[in-house]
Amino acid sequence: MNSIWISAAAILSFGITALLGKWMVPFLHKINFGQTIREIGPKWHQKKNGTPVMGGLMFIIGIIITTVVCVPLYYSVSNQNSLEMLMRTKIFGGLCMAVGFGAIGFFDDYIKVVKKRNLGLNVKEKLVLQFIVAGAYLYSLYLAGGSSSTLIPFAGSVTLGIWYWILSLLGIVGMVNAVNFTDGIDGLNASVTFFVGIFFLIISGILRVNGMSIFSAALAGGCLGFLIWNFNPAKVFMGDTGSLFLGGMVCALGFGLNMPILILPLGIVYICEILSVVLQVSYFKATHGKRIFKMSPIHHHFEMCGWSEVKICCVFSLITALFGAGTIFLIAFGF
Repeated sequence: MNSIWISAAAILSFGITALLGKWMVPFLHKINFGQTIREIGPKWHQKKNGTPVMGGLMFIIGIIITTVVCVPLYYSVSNQNSLEMLMRTKIFGGLCMAVGFGAIGFFDDYIKVVKKRNLGLNVKEKLVLQFIVAGAYLYSLYLAGGSSSTLIPFAGSVTLGIWYWILSLLGIVGMVNAVNFTDGIDGLNASVTFFVGIFFLIISGILRVNGMSIFSAALAGGCLGFLIWNFNPAKVFMGDTGSLFLGGMVCALGFGLNMPILILPLGIVYICEILSVVLQVSYFKATHGKRIFKMSPIHHHFEMCGWSEVKICCVFSLITALFGAGTIFLIAFGF
């Protein structure tokens, strides 16, 4: 029965997202919600000027509808009507967190498109709002009975006390921004996050956390449906609306399984992306103008080296898949 609900969630999320594109892409064109490409980027990106942005709304709607419909129905049909408070908070609180991050991204995209400020919200504004959203989510877990313990393969349950909440707050905001940095070429963020969703689905199945399996399936299905419109050459961009939402979803799945440490191997591409930016900026300032990479985030470095956008998507997705396979090994033999 579990496989039926997982399949239903994936298909529903995929279908809603893919079908929304038939209406939303022309609508975004009509209201002139097009991306303005920054001049400091690769010159060949200028041809993407005017491509509709905020397309992330497509999979946000698909994932929300799928989760709200499939998760309660699953627990009802499987005679688990009394979905315990902590699991309910992990699923729906996690979804609310992702929507909160998506809302921050929406305001950012709106400022870029309507106010013609290409950088959108400033760094301080973004971080303050992101810490509020992440803090609210963690507080909801605490109120629902969440503890400061976390599961780590080969180590079991580890209690960190107050440091659990501090590290979690910093980790969520950091990872959400890392996912945001991964959005920069056609199909990259959606394809990498599709595989992240698939591996969270498999791990949830191994651990028999069926609600999270459905949640993961919704994420994977939404990303796949979006790729129909976003794969090279992209007809629409997800914008910060979509990328920040995806970051929230990835974090919600890690915390939902009480193993946020899984976000590190599964999100290896995201981590490399944000680290490349940190290293580039730090080295540039320290050396007064020298660079480590031709351009950061690192996907642009490979672009400048002559890699096609499709090749970058395939290689980065393969890396995610390899680390995902290693993570499953840790789960299978680490407990």
